[in-house]
Amino acid sequence: MTKQAIATQKAPAAVGPYSQAVRAGSFLFISGQIALKPGAAAVSGGVPEQTEQCLRNLREVLAAAGLELQDVVKTTVFMTDLAQFAAMNEVYACHFPAPFPARAAVQAAALPKGAAVEIEAIALWEK
Repeated sequence: MTKQAIATQKAPAAVGPYSQAVRAGSFLFISGQIALKPGAAAVSGGVPEQTEQCLRNLREVLAAAGLELQDVVKTTVFMTDLAQFAAMNEVYACHFPAPFPARAAVQAAALPKGAAVEIEAIALWEK
């Protein structure tokens, strides 16, 4: 199996030695997206604003691969405070169509760049 890196300037560049996304066979693995705008400007605001930007970034990486949020089959949401889960979930629910992707939500002690939310995803590449 070959793998192919996917990148776009419409989402923040990787802040380390990793790809924004990698296609492997029929799957696209999207690295965790935090609330940075392209150019590495942090989004101000709390969990709702950060979740919104994470999902915008995710959408742009998907678009670079010719995919959409409806192609996502699994997400993992990392948060520094799961007490804010409802705030994240309210924004998240507005972005994904049914059938919703499988999901895990995990509390982390810290996230890159001081983020409160990070979202990674796996999409099915059937195009």
